[in-house]
Amino acid sequence: VQLQASGGGLVQAGGSLRLSCAVSGAPLRDYAIGWFRQAPGKEREGISCINMSGFSAYYADSVKGRFTVSKDNTENTVDLYMDQLKPEDTAVYYCAAVASHNYGLHARLYDHWGQGTQVTVSS
Repeated sequence: VQLQASGGGLVQAGGSLRLSCAVSGAPLRDYAIGWFRQAPGKEREGISCINMSGFSAYYADSVKGRFTVSKDNTENTVDLYMDQLKPEDTAVYYCAAVASHNYGLHARLYDHWGQGTQVTVSS
């Protein structure tokens, strides 16, 4: 399975962005998807994840109430809607996949990773 994240860019604080993760090579319905981010000099942080069916999602406290993840198993895409962006949200964002019901916000749970997309939030 291959993943490609897109949709990053430069946005002012308080603005919104939508990131997309395109999945190919396998049916998305067979995978749980996680979203991660890594800022310069910081560890990779799990911020959201969604299960195989797309009906159960979790969020890190740092983004809860501002970010929303959705999964379209027919289009093989997973979107991350980011609202009320803050400068501290600036990072490279990655999507990752695991063919398991054992998923969550820990990077070690995921087997497949896409290239990241840069999100920069200016103050």
